[in-house]
Amino acid sequence: MISVSRLLCDHVGPGDHLRYGEERDPPPTPQPRPIVVWNCTRQCNLNCIHCYADASGRNLDTEMTTDEGKAFIGQLAAFGVPVILFSGGEPMMRPDFLELAEFATRQGLGVVASTNGTLITQEIAAAMRSLGFREVGISLDGIGDRNDLFRGKRGAFEAALQGIRNCVSIGQRVSLRMTITRLNYDQVPGIFALAEQESVDRVCLYHLAYAGRGNDLRESDVGHREKRRIVDLICDRTLDFYRRGLPKEVLLVGNHADGVYIYLRTKQRDPVRGERVLSLLRRNGGNNSGTRIGAVDEAGDVHPDQFWRTVTVGNVRERAFGDIWLDNSDPVLCGLRDRKALLKGRCARCNYLDICNGNLRERAEATFGDMWQEDPACYLTDQEIGAAQ
Repeated sequence: MISVSRLLCDHVGPGDHLRYGEERDPPPTPQPRPIVVWNCTRQCNLNCIHCYADASGRNLDTEMTTDEGKAFIGQLAAFGVPVILFSGGEPMMRPDFLELAEFATRQGLGVVASTNGTLITQEIAAAMRSLGFREVGISLDGIGDRNDLFRGKRGAFEAALQGIRNCVSIGQRVSLRMTITRLNYDQVPGIFALAEQESVDRVCLYHLAYAGRGNDLRESDVGHREKRRIVDLICDRTLDFYRRGLPKEVLLVGNHADGVYIYLRTKQRDPVRGERVLSLLRRNGGNNSGTRIGAVDEAGDVHPDQFWRTVTVGNVRERAFGDIWLDNSDPVLCGLRDRKALLKGRCARCNYLDICNGNLRERAEATFGDMWQEDPACYLTDQEIGAAQ
Protein backbone atom coordinates (compact mmCIF):
# COMPACT_ATOMS: atom_id res chain seq x y z
CA MET A 1 0.00 0.00 0.00
CA ILE A 2 1.14 3.53 -0.82
CA SER A 3 -0.35 6.28 1.32
CA VAL A 4 -0.90 9.21 -1.01
CA SER A 5 -2.11 11.30 1.93
CA ARG A 6 1.07 10.54 3.89
CA LEU A 7 3.37 11.29 0.97
CA LEU A 8 1.71 14.51 -0.12
CA CYS A 9 0.03 15.84 3.03
CA ASP A 10 1.96 14.33 5.99
CA HIS A 11 -1.22 12.66 7.23
CA VAL A 12 -0.30 9.75 9.52
CA GLY A 13 -2.93 7.04 9.26
CA PRO A 14 -3.68 4.39 11.92
CA GLY A 15 -1.72 1.70 10.08
CA ASP A 16 1.19 3.81 8.91
CA HIS A 17 3.55 2.51 11.59
CA LEU A 18 3.27 -0.91 9.90
CA ARG A 19 4.21 0.54 6.52
CA TYR A 20 6.75 3.24 7.42
CA GLY A 21 7.62 2.75 11.08
CA GLU A 22 8.15 5.76 13.26
CA GLU A 23 10.49 8.49 12.08
CA ARG A 24 13.01 7.70 14.81
CA ASP A 25 12.95 3.96 14.18
CA PRO A 26 15.61 2.09 12.22
CA PRO A 27 14.51 0.51 8.92
CA PRO A 28 12.32 -2.61 9.28
CA THR A 29 14.08 -5.89 10.06
CA PRO A 30 14.52 -8.47 7.25
CA GLN A 31 11.79 -10.76 8.64
CA PRO A 32 9.20 -8.64 10.46
CA ARG A 33 5.93 -10.21 11.54
CA PRO A 34 3.48 -9.88 8.66
CA ILE A 35 -0.06 -8.64 8.46
CA VAL A 36 -2.05 -11.77 7.57
CA VAL A 37 -5.05 -11.80 5.25
CA TRP A 38 -7.30 -14.74 6.08
CA ASN A 39 -9.56 -15.58 3.16
CA CYS A 40 -11.70 -17.50 5.61
CA THR A 41 -14.30 -18.62 3.06
CA ARG A 42 -14.89 -18.76 -0.68
CA GLN A 43 -18.61 -18.38 -0.16
CA CYS A 44 -20.06 -15.10 -1.38
CA ASN A 45 -23.52 -13.66 -1.92
CA LEU A 46 -22.30 -11.73 -4.96
CA ASN A 47 -20.53 -12.76 -8.18
CA CYS A 48 -17.90 -10.09 -8.89
CA ILE A 49 -16.37 -10.21 -12.35
CA HIS A 50 -12.86 -9.48 -11.05
CA CYS A 51 -12.82 -11.65 -7.90
CA TYR A 52 -9.25 -12.83 -7.27
CA ALA A 53 -10.53 -15.67 -5.03
CA ASP A 54 -13.01 -16.93 -7.66
CA ALA A 55 -15.63 -16.97 -4.89
CA SER A 56 -19.12 -18.42 -5.34
CA GLY A 57 -22.24 -19.28 -3.38
CA ARG A 58 -20.97 -22.80 -2.65
CA ASN A 59 -19.73 -23.92 0.76
CA LEU A 60 -16.55 -25.94 0.20
CA ASP A 61 -15.87 -29.02 2.30
CA THR A 62 -12.24 -27.91 2.65
CA GLU A 63 -13.10 -24.78 4.66
CA MET A 64 -11.54 -24.68 8.11
CA THR A 65 -13.95 -25.31 10.97
CA THR A 66 -14.48 -22.93 13.87
CA ASP A 67 -12.07 -24.90 16.07
CA GLU A 68 -9.46 -25.03 13.30
CA GLY A 69 -9.90 -21.30 12.73
CA LYS A 70 -9.32 -20.58 16.41
CA ALA A 71 -6.25 -22.81 16.42
CA PHE A 72 -4.89 -20.89 13.43
CA ILE A 73 -5.61 -17.54 15.09
CA GLY A 74 -3.73 -18.81 18.12
CA GLN A 75 -0.75 -19.56 15.88
CA LEU A 76 -0.78 -15.97 14.61
CA ALA A 77 -0.93 -14.58 18.13
CA ALA A 78 1.94 -16.81 19.28
CA PHE A 79 4.01 -15.64 16.30
CA GLY A 80 3.42 -11.97 17.06
CA VAL A 81 1.36 -11.10 13.98
CA PRO A 82 0.03 -7.55 14.50
CA VAL A 83 -3.17 -7.67 12.42
CA ILE A 84 -5.50 -10.28 10.92
CA LEU A 85 -7.67 -9.16 8.02
CA PHE A 86 -10.80 -11.27 7.58
CA SER A 87 -11.59 -11.55 3.88
CA GLY A 88 -13.17 -14.04 1.51
CA GLY A 89 -15.24 -14.53 -0.53
CA GLU A 90 -17.51 -12.71 1.82
CA PRO A 91 -16.36 -13.30 5.43
CA MET A 92 -19.82 -12.59 6.83
CA MET A 93 -21.12 -15.67 5.05
CA ARG A 94 -19.44 -17.62 7.85
CA PRO A 95 -21.92 -18.00 10.75
CA ASP A 96 -18.96 -17.92 13.15
CA PHE A 97 -17.44 -14.70 11.74
CA LEU A 98 -18.04 -12.60 14.86
CA GLU A 99 -17.06 -15.48 17.15
CA LEU A 100 -13.72 -15.82 15.35
CA ALA A 101 -13.17 -12.05 15.39
CA GLU A 102 -13.88 -11.94 19.12
CA PHE A 103 -11.41 -14.76 19.69
CA ALA A 104 -8.77 -12.87 17.67
CA THR A 105 -9.22 -9.70 19.71
CA ARG A 106 -8.93 -11.69 22.95
CA GLN A 107 -5.63 -13.06 21.62
CA GLY A 108 -4.37 -9.50 21.21
CA LEU A 109 -4.58 -9.30 17.41
CA GLY A 110 -5.71 -6.19 15.59
CA VAL A 111 -8.80 -7.08 13.58
CA VAL A 112 -9.87 -5.73 10.17
CA ALA A 113 -12.58 -6.89 7.76
CA SER A 114 -12.75 -6.76 3.97
CA THR A 115 -16.35 -7.16 2.84
CA ASN A 116 -18.80 -6.23 0.11
CA GLY A 117 -20.82 -4.48 2.81
CA THR A 118 -24.21 -5.82 1.76
CA LEU A 119 -24.67 -7.93 4.90
CA ILE A 120 -23.74 -5.27 7.47
CA THR A 121 -26.91 -4.69 9.45
CA GLN A 122 -27.10 -2.22 12.31
CA GLU A 123 -26.64 -5.12 14.71
CA ILE A 124 -23.54 -6.45 12.95
CA ALA A 125 -22.04 -2.96 12.72
CA ALA A 126 -22.59 -2.49 16.45
CA ALA A 127 -21.01 -5.88 17.18
CA MET A 128 -17.91 -5.05 15.12
CA ARG A 129 -17.61 -1.69 16.83
CA SER A 130 -17.85 -3.29 20.26
CA LEU A 131 -15.22 -5.90 19.32
CA GLY A 132 -12.80 -3.14 18.37
CA PHE A 133 -12.49 -3.66 14.62
CA ARG A 134 -9.80 -1.25 13.50
CA GLU A 135 -11.42 -0.86 10.11
CA VAL A 136 -14.18 -2.25 7.94
CA GLY A 137 -13.15 -2.16 4.28
CA ILE A 138 -16.19 -2.07 1.98
CA SER A 139 -15.70 -2.69 -1.73
CA LEU A 140 -17.45 -0.53 -4.31
CA ASP A 141 -16.43 -0.49 -7.96
CA GLY A 142 -18.55 2.43 -9.01
CA ILE A 143 -21.72 4.30 -8.21
CA GLY A 144 -25.18 2.77 -8.57
CA ASP A 145 -25.68 0.47 -11.54
CA ARG A 146 -21.97 0.50 -12.42
CA ASN A 147 -21.14 -1.17 -9.11
CA ASP A 148 -23.99 -3.64 -9.59
CA LEU A 149 -22.58 -4.60 -13.01
CA PHE A 150 -19.25 -5.50 -11.37
CA ARG A 151 -20.91 -7.25 -8.46
CA GLY A 152 -23.29 -9.36 -10.55
CA LYS A 153 -26.36 -8.42 -8.52
CA ARG A 154 -28.89 -5.63 -8.87
CA GLY A 155 -29.24 -3.65 -5.65
CA ALA A 156 -25.71 -4.42 -4.43
CA PHE A 157 -24.77 -0.73 -4.38
CA GLU A 158 -27.73 0.33 -2.23
CA ALA A 159 -27.16 -2.58 0.16
CA ALA A 160 -23.45 -1.71 0.50
CA LEU A 161 -24.29 1.97 0.98
CA GLN A 162 -26.60 1.03 3.85
CA GLY A 163 -23.79 -1.06 5.33
CA ILE A 164 -21.49 1.96 5.13
CA ARG A 165 -24.06 4.15 6.84
CA ASN A 166 -24.66 1.57 9.56
CA CYS A 167 -20.95 1.64 10.38
CA VAL A 168 -20.36 5.39 10.11
CA SER A 169 -23.41 6.22 12.24
CA ILE A 170 -21.85 4.49 15.28
CA GLY A 171 -18.28 5.64 14.74
CA GLN A 172 -16.92 2.49 13.12
CA ARG A 173 -14.00 3.40 10.84
CA VAL A 174 -14.77 2.58 7.19
CA SER A 175 -12.58 2.29 4.11
CA LEU A 176 -13.98 2.38 0.58
CA ARG A 177 -12.14 -0.05 -1.70
CA MET A 178 -12.30 0.15 -5.49
CA THR A 179 -10.49 -1.91 -8.14
CA ILE A 180 -9.73 0.22 -11.18
CA THR A 181 -10.24 -1.19 -14.69
CA ARG A 182 -11.11 0.23 -18.11
CA LEU A 183 -14.74 -0.58 -17.31
CA ASN A 184 -14.96 1.77 -14.35
CA TYR A 185 -12.02 4.18 -14.08
CA ASP A 186 -14.38 7.04 -14.85
CA GLN A 187 -16.04 6.27 -11.50
CA VAL A 188 -13.04 7.40 -9.40
CA PRO A 189 -14.37 10.97 -8.96
CA GLY A 190 -17.70 9.53 -7.81
CA ILE A 191 -15.98 7.36 -5.19
CA PHE A 192 -14.16 10.42 -3.81
CA ALA A 193 -17.44 12.34 -3.74
CA LEU A 194 -19.16 9.45 -1.94
CA ALA A 195 -16.40 9.30 0.67
CA GLU A 196 -16.94 12.99 1.39
CA GLN A 197 -20.73 12.75 1.36
CA GLU A 198 -20.86 9.73 3.69
CA SER A 199 -18.03 10.83 6.05
CA VAL A 200 -15.88 7.81 5.16
CA ASP A 201 -12.40 7.89 6.70
CA ARG A 202 -10.36 6.17 4.02
CA VAL A 203 -10.27 5.47 0.27
CA CYS A 204 -8.21 2.57 -1.13
CA LEU A 205 -7.84 2.34 -4.89
CA TYR A 206 -6.55 -1.00 -6.18
CA HIS A 207 -4.88 -1.89 -9.44
CA LEU A 208 -6.18 -5.07 -11.05
CA ALA A 209 -4.48 -8.30 -9.95
CA TYR A 210 -4.38 -10.98 -12.65
CA ALA A 211 -5.77 -13.64 -10.35
CA GLY A 212 -8.94 -15.70 -10.23
CA ARG A 213 -11.62 -14.07 -12.37
CA GLY A 214 -9.39 -11.00 -12.46
CA ASN A 215 -7.12 -12.94 -14.82
CA ASP A 216 -10.03 -13.30 -17.24
CA LEU A 217 -10.44 -9.53 -17.04
CA ARG A 218 -6.78 -8.85 -17.86
CA GLU A 219 -7.56 -7.30 -21.24
CA SER A 220 -9.67 -4.73 -19.39
CA ASP A 221 -6.75 -3.51 -17.29
CA VAL A 222 -6.18 0.22 -17.61
CA GLY A 223 -3.61 1.24 -20.22
CA HIS A 224 -0.35 2.90 -19.21
CA ARG A 225 -1.34 6.45 -20.23
CA GLU A 226 -4.65 6.14 -18.43
CA LYS A 227 -2.90 4.88 -15.28
CA ARG A 228 -0.83 8.06 -15.16
CA ARG A 229 -3.90 10.26 -15.58
CA ILE A 230 -5.75 8.33 -12.87
CA VAL A 231 -2.87 8.67 -10.40
CA ASP A 232 -2.71 12.39 -11.20
CA LEU A 233 -6.43 12.64 -10.46
CA ILE A 234 -6.05 10.74 -7.18
CA CYS A 235 -3.18 12.97 -6.08
CA ASP A 236 -5.12 16.11 -6.97
CA ARG A 237 -8.27 14.94 -5.17
CA THR A 238 -6.24 14.04 -2.09
CA LEU A 239 -4.62 17.48 -2.00
CA ASP A 240 -8.04 19.06 -2.49
CA PHE A 241 -9.39 17.21 0.56
CA TYR A 242 -6.63 18.61 2.73
CA ARG A 243 -6.90 22.14 1.37
CA ARG A 244 -10.58 22.05 2.37
CA GLY A 245 -9.89 20.67 5.84
CA LEU A 246 -11.00 17.09 5.12
CA PRO A 247 -8.09 14.92 6.27
CA LYS A 248 -9.06 11.61 4.72
CA GLU A 249 -6.57 8.79 4.24
CA VAL A 250 -6.06 7.89 0.56
CA LEU A 251 -4.10 4.84 -0.54
CA LEU A 252 -3.05 3.21 -3.80
CA VAL A 253 -2.69 -0.57 -3.74
CA GLY A 254 -1.24 -3.23 -6.00
CA ASN A 255 1.21 -1.27 -8.16
CA HIS A 256 4.35 0.18 -6.60
CA ALA A 257 5.15 2.02 -9.82
CA ASP A 258 2.70 4.51 -8.30
CA GLY A 259 5.27 5.38 -5.65
CA VAL A 260 7.95 6.11 -8.23
CA TYR A 261 5.53 8.12 -10.33
CA ILE A 262 4.39 10.20 -7.34
CA TYR A 263 8.01 10.81 -6.37
CA LEU A 264 8.96 11.98 -9.87
CA ARG A 265 5.80 14.10 -10.11
CA THR A 266 6.43 15.72 -6.73
CA LYS A 267 10.16 16.23 -7.29
CA GLN A 268 9.41 18.23 -10.43
CA ARG A 269 6.96 20.50 -8.61
CA ASP A 270 8.60 20.72 -5.17
CA PRO A 271 12.12 19.24 -4.82
CA VAL A 272 12.08 19.48 -1.01
CA ARG A 273 8.80 17.59 -0.74
CA GLY A 274 10.14 15.16 -3.35
CA GLU A 275 13.00 14.17 -1.05
CA ARG A 276 10.51 13.64 1.77
CA VAL A 277 8.43 11.37 -0.48
CA LEU A 278 11.52 9.39 -1.49
CA SER A 279 12.54 8.87 2.14
CA LEU A 280 9.10 7.52 3.08
CA LEU A 281 8.99 5.22 0.06
CA ARG A 282 12.37 3.79 0.96
CA ARG A 283 11.11 3.05 4.46
CA ASN A 284 8.12 1.29 2.96
CA GLY A 285 10.38 -0.79 0.71
CA GLY A 286 7.91 -1.49 -2.08
CA ASN A 287 6.09 -4.76 -2.64
CA ASN A 288 5.93 -6.72 0.62
CA SER A 289 4.63 -10.12 -0.57
CA GLY A 290 6.25 -12.83 1.52
CA THR A 291 7.75 -10.32 3.95
CA ARG A 292 5.35 -7.91 5.65
CA ILE A 293 2.16 -9.41 4.24
CA GLY A 294 1.01 -13.00 3.91
CA ALA A 295 -2.23 -14.83 3.31
CA VAL A 296 -4.00 -17.99 4.35
CA ASP A 297 -6.96 -19.36 2.40
CA GLU A 298 -10.09 -21.13 3.57
CA ALA A 299 -8.35 -24.54 3.47
CA GLY A 300 -5.35 -23.38 5.52
CA ASP A 301 -2.89 -23.03 2.63
CA VAL A 302 -0.33 -20.25 3.13
CA HIS A 303 0.43 -17.88 0.24
CA PRO A 304 2.86 -14.93 -0.14
CA ASP A 305 -0.13 -12.58 -0.48
CA GLN A 306 -3.88 -12.83 -0.93
CA PHE A 307 -3.76 -12.59 -4.74
CA TRP A 308 -1.11 -15.26 -5.32
CA ARG A 309 -3.03 -18.51 -4.83
CA THR A 310 -0.97 -20.37 -7.42
CA VAL A 311 1.95 -20.40 -4.95
CA THR A 312 1.54 -22.34 -1.68
CA VAL A 313 4.32 -22.53 0.90
CA GLY A 314 2.62 -24.68 3.56
CA ASN A 315 -0.61 -25.40 5.39
CA VAL A 316 -1.52 -24.29 8.91
CA ARG A 317 -3.36 -27.55 9.56
CA GLU A 318 0.00 -29.30 9.29
CA ARG A 319 2.53 -26.75 10.62
CA ALA A 320 2.23 -23.57 12.64
CA PHE A 321 2.09 -20.42 10.57
CA GLY A 322 5.26 -19.03 12.20
CA ASP A 323 7.23 -22.16 11.35
CA ILE A 324 6.10 -21.97 7.75
CA TRP A 325 6.84 -18.26 7.49
CA LEU A 326 10.36 -18.50 8.89
CA ASP A 327 11.34 -21.56 6.83
CA ASN A 328 14.13 -20.17 4.67
CA SER A 329 14.41 -23.45 2.81
CA ASP A 330 11.30 -22.54 0.84
CA PRO A 331 12.58 -21.21 -2.50
CA VAL A 332 9.71 -18.80 -3.10
CA LEU A 333 9.77 -17.14 0.32
CA CYS A 334 13.57 -17.05 0.27
CA GLY A 335 13.51 -15.51 -3.20
CA LEU A 336 10.92 -12.89 -2.32
CA ARG A 337 12.99 -11.73 0.63
CA ASP A 338 16.04 -11.13 -1.53
CA ARG A 339 14.55 -10.80 -4.99
CA LYS A 340 16.60 -8.12 -6.66
CA ALA A 341 19.14 -10.53 -8.21
CA LEU A 342 16.32 -12.77 -9.47
CA LEU A 343 14.29 -10.13 -11.29
CA LYS A 344 14.32 -10.02 -15.08
CA GLY A 345 13.40 -7.65 -17.89
CA ARG A 346 12.75 -4.01 -17.11
CA CYS A 347 12.50 -4.74 -13.38
CA ALA A 348 16.12 -5.93 -13.34
CA ARG A 349 17.28 -2.68 -14.95
CA CYS A 350 15.16 -0.31 -12.86
CA ASN A 351 16.86 2.36 -10.73
CA TYR A 352 14.00 2.33 -8.22
CA LEU A 353 14.02 -1.22 -6.89
CA ASP A 354 14.57 0.14 -3.38
CA ILE A 355 11.12 1.75 -3.46
CA CYS A 356 9.24 -0.67 -5.74
CA ASN A 357 10.89 -4.06 -5.08
CA GLY A 358 9.81 -5.51 -8.39
CA ASN A 359 6.09 -4.77 -8.01
CA LEU A 360 3.50 -7.58 -8.12
CA ARG A 361 5.14 -10.93 -8.87
CA GLU A 362 1.74 -12.55 -9.32
CA ARG A 363 1.07 -10.41 -12.42
CA ALA A 364 4.45 -11.36 -13.88
CA GLU A 365 3.74 -15.06 -13.38
CA ALA A 366 0.22 -14.77 -14.82
CA THR A 367 1.54 -12.98 -17.91
CA PHE A 368 4.87 -14.71 -18.62
CA GLY A 369 4.71 -17.95 -16.63
CA ASP A 370 7.76 -16.71 -14.71
CA MET A 371 7.41 -15.05 -11.32
CA TRP A 372 10.69 -13.18 -11.75
CA GLN A 373 9.83 -11.51 -15.05
CA GLU A 374 8.92 -7.83 -15.25
CA ASP A 375 5.51 -6.67 -14.06
CA PRO A 376 3.53 -5.76 -17.22
CA ALA A 377 1.46 -3.21 -15.26
CA CYS A 378 4.45 -0.90 -14.71
CA TYR A 379 3.55 2.22 -16.66
CA LEU A 380 6.82 4.11 -16.23
CA THR A 381 9.00 4.69 -19.27
CA ASP A 382 12.47 3.22 -19.71
CA GLN A 383 13.86 6.74 -19.43
CA GLU A 384 12.07 7.36 -16.13
CA ILE A 385 13.39 4.19 -14.50
CA GLY A 386 16.87 4.45 -16.03
CA ALA A 387 16.46 1.31 -18.15
CA ALA A 388 16.88 2.94 -21.58
CA GLN A 389 19.52 1.26 -23.73
